[in-house]
Amino acid sequence: MTIELRVQPRARRNALLPGPEGTWKLYLTAPAVEGRANQALIEFFARGLRIARSRVRLLSGKTSRHKVVALDGITEEQFRRILSPQKGG
Repeated sequence: MTIELRVQPRARRNALLPGPEGTWKLYLTAPAVEGRANQALIEFFARGLRIARSRVRLLSGKTSRHKVVALDGITEEQFRRILSPQKGG
């Protein structure tokens, strides 16, 4: 499964909320410095979906707030049931 995200680093809490037109907004407490926000993104999905970090791949947007993420072995139904909307510490 592939999802499009708009990431907001340095947020008060980690949270995933629906965005416009099938996209998602991901709030992360990690700063966008030295790849910390990207690592937090991978950890957020791996923990939330209970999958290995290697199954969460950043396809595009390494240095952008707009990102495309692949979640290997996860269906859209599983994603919505397990993670949507997801809030975490």
